[in-house]
Amino acid sequence: MKIYDTLRGELVDLIPVKEGEIKIYLCGPTVYNLLHIGNARPIIIFDAFRRFLEYLGYKVILVQNFTDIDDKIIEQANREGISFEKLAKRYIIEYWKDMVALKARAFNFHPKTTNYVDEIILYIDDLIKKGYAYKADNGDVYFDINKFKRYGELSHRKVEDMKVGNRTEVSQFKKDPLDFALWKVSKEGEPYWESPWSKGRPGWHIECSVMSTELLGETFDIHAGGNDLIFPHHENERAQAIAKTGKEFAKYWMHNGMIKMAQDKMSKSLGNVWYLRDLLKKFDSDVLKIFVLSKHYRIPIDINEDLLRSQQTSVNRVKQALKESEEFFGGKVPYPTQKDFFIVDETFLIEKLSNDFDTPAIISRIFELSKELNKALNLRDEKKIKNIYYIISNFYGSILGLFETSETLRKNSFELDQLVEVVLNVRDTLRKEKRFDLSDYIRNELINMGIKLKDTPERTKWQ
Repeated sequence: MKIYDTLRGELVDLIPVKEGEIKIYLCGPTVYNLLHIGNARPIIIFDAFRRFLEYLGYKVILVQNFTDIDDKIIEQANREGISFEKLAKRYIIEYWKDMVALKARAFNFHPKTTNYVDEIILYIDDLIKKGYAYKADNGDVYFDINKFKRYGELSHRKVEDMKVGNRTEVSQFKKDPLDFALWKVSKEGEPYWESPWSKGRPGWHIECSVMSTELLGETFDIHAGGNDLIFPHHENERAQAIAKTGKEFAKYWMHNGMIKMAQDKMSKSLGNVWYLRDLLKKFDSDVLKIFVLSKHYRIPIDINEDLLRSQQTSVNRVKQALKESEEFFGGKVPYPTQKDFFIVDETFLIEKLSNDFDTPAIISRIFELSKELNKALNLRDEKKIKNIYYIISNFYGSILGLFETSETLRKNSFELDQLVEVVLNVRDTLRKEKRFDLSDYIRNELINMGIKLKDTPERTKWQ
């Protein structure tokens, strides 16, 4: 399998650090507002990428963080007159609501920065001891980019060129304008943590270096995110990690292109955003997913309502054909007895997705099969209807996270029922043991996820 590696600037063979296992870290949202469609693009891409790797037989561990302490969070919390914790918690809950509506699988880990402050402090202390970081007179701690000779490798920039075109705000406390903050002194009234240097909070870049290596190891397979993060965020992450461990950080770097409106990058700070929630009120989740996957993940996408409406028409044709197939067989399409019909499409799928995850070719194939399915329905060709239905829904659809059929929804609902019952059994045991702190925690977290509980003398009921 080949992927485009940003560091090497070319297609390379994907060879896992550990045979049979692939670990991926995807930079996540800063939780001060709702997700927009630009935030959703990497989620859609890497949810599908994970599914494909699993289809190939890999064990995949996928991590996406929540940045829950940041200048933007503090500013928004102050505007609303609430704590930064309350604001961050609200938008993490809203994130999960959007993920459910998008029908995206949760990743394996979703760490929060504030849960890793102790580890961040130890990490920074080690960088200082190794000579890569220094404490400034005001209590900030900075990474010394001149001590790290490989700075600029990921973004393919030379330090001397960066200094000439540098627009970074000059601080009297930095040795070099390009040095970046590992620890920031908190201003009056701002949240802070105690550290050996000052009362402050982590810088942006350090959090991802710490959380990724804590969960995935010092060297893992793929670091991913939008290409707007290559510099400075990912460049700085990589510098910190290699400086601390002396080992390669991420073996490969995958970056998706931006979603643009009228040629401008979509950004909350610019105010030109389409929130994912608003789009999902107008368009089916499959429409948004296919809109994203119909373009190669590395190229930018322009978005407007006309394009989405056109995509919706195409998606509706596919879904109508699947629905008519189910109706043709009285509600449930029998599974084909001959499996050799999959061979051509399996070969096609593996060939295309193994070539830098060429999803546009797969989306085109789905639309082509949909036309064939309509022809089979018109001819009442039972064998073809069964074959094509399962190629679209249980093969391509399953691997890319599309076209959940009634059978799939029933299976997912059954698994949710089982999972909630297990959690409630644990909670009932804790209540009997009078460990109310943990039982209340479980109750509160379930409520936050939209699961209502009712304690009765016999058992706890849920909705």
